[in-house]
Amino acid sequence: MGNLISLYQRLVGIASGRAAESIALLATRLALAGIFWRSGRTKVAEGTWLQVSDTTHFLFESEYAGVPIPADLAAPMALYAETLFPILLVLGLATRFSAVALLGMTLVIQFFVYPDAWWSVHIVWAAMAAVLITRGGGVLALDTAFAARQVR
Repeated sequence: MGNLISLYQRLVGIASGRAAESIALLATRLALAGIFWRSGRTKVAEGTWLQVSDTTHFLFESEYAGVPIPADLAAPMALYAETLFPILLVLGLATRFSAVALLGMTLVIQFFVYPDAWWSVHIVWAAMAAVLITRGGGVLALDTAFAARQVR
């Protein structure tokens, strides 16, 4: 029994170490970025990089009409946010700021667009953002590299 406890304690030590945490934070950054990136790509007019599609304008005027920002402003804001912040998360650059921005988007979607999706979807997005806000991007993030350069 003592060997089993010792093995368990070693595994816990490895799992709670800096390397394991950084891999978990990288996976969290990629997962959250992927959700919003894919959503942003659905808002783009075909053949363009950042032009809002007519379908997106229609959705913001109809299905997403509960958002308290005019559709002509909300549609491009959503597209730009869902393009910029996932890129920053993947790079681990401005990780906490990007996670706060995506948490804000999650809450807007939750309260004004799909209020019944909290337990099925949005709580997972919010939890991932909260982890990144509290822990940062980890060792495998540009934030860490830039912070290390600032110390020198």
